[in-house]
Amino acid sequence: MKHIGIEFPKLGVARQFELPAAPEPGPTEMVTRTLFSGVTNGTERHSLMADFGSRFPARAGYQHVSVIEEVGRRVDQFSAGETVFLGNHGGHRGWHLVDLASTNERERLCIKLPSGIEHEFCALFGIAGVGFRHSRRIRVAAPMRVWVAGLGLIGQSVAQAARALGAHVTVTDFDPRRLKIAAQLGAHRVIDFNDDTAIESLTEGGPYDRIVDACGAPDLFDFIYEHRLLALYGVIGALAGRQPTVFHQTMLHALRASIESSSHFTLEDLGMLRHFYQLGTVRIEPLVTHRVAVEEAPAIYATMRDDPAELLGVIFDWRN
Repeated sequence: MKHIGIEFPKLGVARQFELPAAPEPGPTEMVTRTLFSGVTNGTERHSLMADFGSRFPARAGYQHVSVIEEVGRRVDQFSAGETVFLGNHGGHRGWHLVDLASTNERERLCIKLPSGIEHEFCALFGIAGVGFRHSRRIRVAAPMRVWVAGLGLIGQSVAQAARALGAHVTVTDFDPRRLKIAAQLGAHRVIDFNDDTAIESLTEGGPYDRIVDACGAPDLFDFIYEHRLLALYGVIGALAGRQPTVFHQTMLHALRASIESSSHFTLEDLGMLRHFYQLGTVRIEPLVTHRVAVEEAPAIYATMRDDPAELLGVIFDWRN
């Protein structure tokens, strides 16, 4: 068990810090040893760069694949030696103390991982879980037409979740690498916004029952309004981090439409994700661009600071 964690001591800088030895678990608690952790590019960069007023030192991250080391006497749903995914907000660290009786659901987001899947890639179950939470929040279902704008890690996750839930999925981006991955992962229509015919192609596929803002482009709501891309009773899912923005009330009123948002995920979302991952409907490996020992984390965060588009799926390996 590594007795280290990752924190941001000041703006744009990451470092290791020392953890004490893990405590004995209380009656409803368990101690887990981290095997892999996944980077949450948006949330962690916001913290690293103090986009929304971070206080330093800051610690971020909520995707951990861990083995259970010890459980308290009243814990009956988990056993020592089992491998689990943890979705709590403890940050990247070598061990976690999980209270399964916590009144805060986010502190007990823990689900068993079956032996027949590659546990390393489950380190990105958090972002994939956000994809399911958001898709369910905006009520994606068959045979809806869904447009996902932006193919960072969260956009890719929403696109896969929407397809798993039965929708016909159109995706757009400017990055050829991300577009290629989206096609590989089963998006029905992939539109390169560098192409002169992109807007025409996007319009031909609409109007869309659900539009997911996974890019945060300042003019996206204007673009949707101008090109009449939202369908009657449609929903715009505002998922990307945003500063104050302007939307067209007349569009929402005329279409009986809405703008909705969501955050994080629930145990129910994780259960659905695990089901579709076991089936192969949701895939994570193609999204992984960096798999490094946790000791290399400061270099990853330097890339996140200076060239965030270089990173897609990032997994830290804690085993050695």
